[in-house]
Amino acid sequence: MSAPVNLVHFAADLAVDDAKVTPGLLGFVVFAALGVATWFLAKSMNRQFKKVDFVEEPEAPKE
Repeated sequence: MSAPVNLVHFAADLAVDDAKVTPGLLGFVVFAALGVATWFLAKSMNRQFKKVDFVEEPEAPKE
């Protein structure tokens, strides 16, 4: 057989059934890491907001 025919058979063997595709362990780990990072960022943001001392001054009267 020639090389292109071999490649076609190889590609057919590698075909993936759409019904069986799942994110797997790597997808879960990435999603969990994003969730944990978001939690830490929110916690840090709240800590920084507590440090802000903001007193609103009244507006100057309009003439």
